[in-house]
Amino acid sequence: MPDTERGGSMRRGRDESEDERADRMWTELIQEVRVAQMGVQILFGFLLTVVFTPKYAELSDTDQTIYIVTVVLGACATGALIGPVSLHRLVSGRRIKAHAVRWASRLTLLGLLLLLATTSCSLLLILRVATHDGFVPYLVTGVVCWYLLCWFGLPMWARHRHTTR
Repeated sequence: MPDTERGGSMRRGRDESEDERADRMWTELIQEVRVAQMGVQILFGFLLTVVFTPKYAELSDTDQTIYIVTVVLGACATGALIGPVSLHRLVSGRRIKAHAVRWASRLTLLGLLLLLATTSCSLLLILRVATHDGFVPYLVTGVVCWYLLCWFGLPMWARHRHTTR
């Protein structure tokens, strides 16, 4: 029997209850978060060691500022991408999984944006130190555009192109 005959809204896709949908979406979200967490934690770990190297003292004030901003962004990205785990643990058993999935999804998206900023700043710093050349901002801009295309452009295109209305 269609959802409209049962008094519900018209849905397409899987035939699952709200609880089943929340469980499935939570499992999928956590798998996605694991991938992003790994990347941000490795990057953040390397960033934390830079300040303890002799090269750090030789950096210009601008490069040290870029480094500090990058570390703070990395810390924020780490927090946002670990946040869904804490959220789930603290609300588990309260029968609000659908709400938890929405908040965890938002935290994950925020974490991806912060990871994009962290990666971009890291690349900027590394290329500034490695090359001291004027083309560095253009290279970084190209990479950021590539990330935006891969992480957001293509998924949004696919969502628009293949989602039934």
